Amino acid sequence: MAKYLLLKHYRGAPAPVNDVPMEKWTPEEISAHVQYMNDFAARLEKSGEFVDGQALAPEGAWVRYDGEGRPPVTDGPFAETKDLIAGWMVIDVDSYERALELAGELSAAPGAGGKPIHEWLELRPFLAEPPTVTECTFHG
Repeated sequence: MAKYLLLKHYRGAPAPVNDVPMEKWTPEEISAHVQYMNDFAARLEKSGEFVDGQALAPEGAWVRYDGEGRPPVTDGPFAETKDLIAGWMVIDVDSYERALELAGELSAAPGAGGKPIHEWLELRPFLAEPPTVTECTFHG
């Protein structure tokens, strides 16, 4: 089994076929979209392929370490996060081909007019193990 991240973007990916922003959808269209996502996750829970998934709120901030004994530095939120990343799902599947198949199904969630969005999803494998660091000797 291999874990993959299915990352949903608000923007920053190629435009989907049904390219109507969610804020212009009717309440019924939003409900149908959410129901599709919930049904998809429930089906993958039954097959043992669902790990976790969440929609993300638009609020957020950048945080970084600012030295020993000092509070973290914060800034933002910036458009790079809140306007781009809509949510994610983690799946655990037998093959890359199965991950592609499921990403394709998730891309068919309904949008405006009840028609599939054909949304672009970013499919990223989890690292199976940390990269190996090898010792290097430099000769001058």
